[in-house]
Amino acid sequence: MSETAEDAKTGFAAWRERRLADLARPDGWLNIVGRYPLENGRFRIGSGQDNDIVLPTGPTEVGTLTQDETGVRFQPAGGGAEQRLALSKSAPPRFSSGNLLLEVTTLNGENALRVRDTTPLEGERLPKLTAFSYDPTWRIVARWERLDTPHSVEIDTSRSIRTEVEATHRAVFEREGQQYELLATHGTPERPQFVFRDATAKTGETYPAARFLFGEDVADETIVLDFNHAVSPPCAFTDFAVCPLPPPGNVLPIRVEAGEHVPPAH
Repeated sequence: MSETAEDAKTGFAAWRERRLADLARPDGWLNIVGRYPLENGRFRIGSGQDNDIVLPTGPTEVGTLTQDETGVRFQPAGGGAEQRLALSKSAPPRFSSGNLLLEVTTLNGENALRVRDTTPLEGERLPKLTAFSYDPTWRIVARWERLDTPHSVEIDTSRSIRTEVEATHRAVFEREGQQYELLATHGTPERPQFVFRDATAKTGETYPAARFLFGEDVADETIVLDFNHAVSPPCAFTDFAVCPLPPPGNVLPIRVEAGEHVPPAH
């Protein structure tokens, strides 16, 4: 095996270690213990049974969350100062209480309280993630084509909450003489995100709903699609995540034997 190929395998192993570490971070996807849709009103939060939102763990009293026409505010238990939360789809506002990290997320203009238990995940509490063996042929330099005009794409989600996104580019690549394309529906210009499904999902080797792939080395006319870095979405690890599903054109008829396998039940 050449040094270049050996380096690629070593880099892939290091990437997989970082992947698991990112999942296990306090703001990763392995520690979410609840998601509670919010309506207008004033809600007491905590693990005590007399709260309006009863949490499965954490302090008996966390505080009070108020939502009205002016926005969302949080007041900690014990008389702390009330905080106005600046809502954002990309970076939800956060506040802490004991071992809990709480976030107010927004989807389609509707808010929800997402709760994380930040107790460190170690040993048997970590999922045993596996992946296909590294295959350099699945690191593909694709054409990066701008659509004639940006257009709105309706995207379904793992919770059947339909959303609309604006698509501006697609990646076009060839595999064994056939041409395929993937529409970028999420992410950023520097790191476009592709939500796709392939034939390995039918056999249970990869997560049935979808996998995520982030474009690399984005240039004006090219983008690298390294399917070895394809990952299972957050909803593969928790029932409390809302994940986009692939648009019809991103369902590939071929087997992509690269990237992450379906994770074990967590």
